[in-house]
Amino acid sequence: MPVATMPPHRHDLFASARSGGLRRAAHRVLILVAAAAVGAGLLTAPAHAAPTVDEIEAQIDKKWEQLEPTIEQYNKVRAQLKVNRQKSADLQKKIEPLALQSEMALNRVGDLASRYYISGPSHDIGALLVSAKPDTLTEQLTILDRLASQERKQVEGVLAVRAKYDGEKQKLDALIVTQTKQQNELAAKKKQIDAEIKQLEASMPKTTVKTAACPTINGVFSAAARTAIKTACGKVGKPYVWGATGPNSFDCSGLTQYAYKAAGIYLTHHTGDQWNEGKAVSRADARPGDLVFFFSGLSHVGLYLGNNTMVHAPRAGKPVQVSSINTMPVAGFRRPG
Repeated sequence: MPVATMPPHRHDLFASARSGGLRRAAHRVLILVAAAAVGAGLLTAPAHAAPTVDEIEAQIDKKWEQLEPTIEQYNKVRAQLKVNRQKSADLQKKIEPLALQSEMALNRVGDLASRYYISGPSHDIGALLVSAKPDTLTEQLTILDRLASQERKQVEGVLAVRAKYDGEKQKLDALIVTQTKQQNELAAKKKQIDAEIKQLEASMPKTTVKTAACPTINGVFSAAARTAIKTACGKVGKPYVWGATGPNSFDCSGLTQYAYKAAGIYLTHHTGDQWNEGKAVSRADARPGDLVFFFSGLSHVGLYLGNNTMVHAPRAGKPVQVSSINTMPVAGFRRPG
């Protein structure tokens, strides 16, 4: 039985259509796969790693390099401004009586001018000529001339001194305006850098504790430990006083008690009790915030900071400080809470 065959030109059209359909189907599949990948987060842009603590510290150091010269320049301008304002105030005290003297002298001159304007100079001179004796006329005219000369010199002298002080004060006041502007600009710059430093400090990982008196500490996983470390480090420099539990002086167990009290954990003011109130941890597993005890009798305790360092109240004569735990025989570690 003969098999029906497709004409060649129709066969080519069918093949072409079939090939185009396959390509379109494949394209749709690729689109669906890509969409699914995006939805699953497979094709998202690579995330940038958060800066490390060391990188943040380096950025803070750079900001401090900008801040310290600004602070010193601010201090310089402020000191100069204080001096110049005092000088201006002193000059003002000198100018005020001179202003009064010059005003009084000018009033006298004004009165004299008014009198001569109204009565005329010839009237006074004529009266002097009529009433005066011939042998005293020259003397009286000389006296009158001297009085006028003294009046003129007095006015000129007062005005000259006042003009001198006025000139000095104007220069000072102009300088004060300039320095006040500089002070305000430096204060604004300082405020901006301070804000940038605080922003960098806020970007530190939560497990990092950064304080002024202690080294930067990483790997502090407990919120209570973070609070205790910040509290104890904030007391560096406070004196050792036997039996003291703060806030201005401490003994060793008084400091650890005070630090953990700020975190809501109460410890007895006694090293032996604090040893029993915490969970035992090995030295290898010790974390920042743990208590570290010394000597076989547990007679001393400090707050561990990691890297073989602690903050503690050493003894009478030595204030709260950061030091190595290797200066005394370690009895063990305990974790409060």
